[in-house]
Amino acid sequence: MSISQIVDYIAIILLAIGTFFSILGGLGLLRFPDVYTRLHAGTKCTTFGAIFICGSVVLLGLKMWYFANPDGSVLTIHTIGALIAILVTNPTGAHAIARAAHRSGVKPVGAVVDDLEGKTLRKSISKKKEADK
Repeated sequence: MSISQIVDYIAIILLAIGTFFSILGGLGLLRFPDVYTRLHAGTKCTTFGAIFICGSVVLLGLKMWYFANPDGSVLTIHTIGALIAILVTNPTGAHAIARAAHRSGVKPVGAVVDDLEGKTLRKSISKKKEADK
């Protein structure tokens, strides 16, 4: 068994793990009851899926580069850039959506106590204005 075959097998395993996490994220979006748990499933699973899938592509790109194909280095650099973009924007977008849902009054299913009630900046400013009148 050559090094090229070993790298191919490792890339296939990484790709399978990434696909598994991505499928779990899709199932979580269909299965969970409210926006917060759906965001959790979508963000966590697709981020892990992207890490493993991009790891597989980077590994294959490095293998191509090692065997004198210059396109492998370009593929690797672009994949790493895409992974960094995913790792930055995925949690940021999920936070923005969750914050917008909370501010618009969407309650989590099964939540008894809202720890953030009255602690947002907008509500504290409006309460201060009412107290000043």
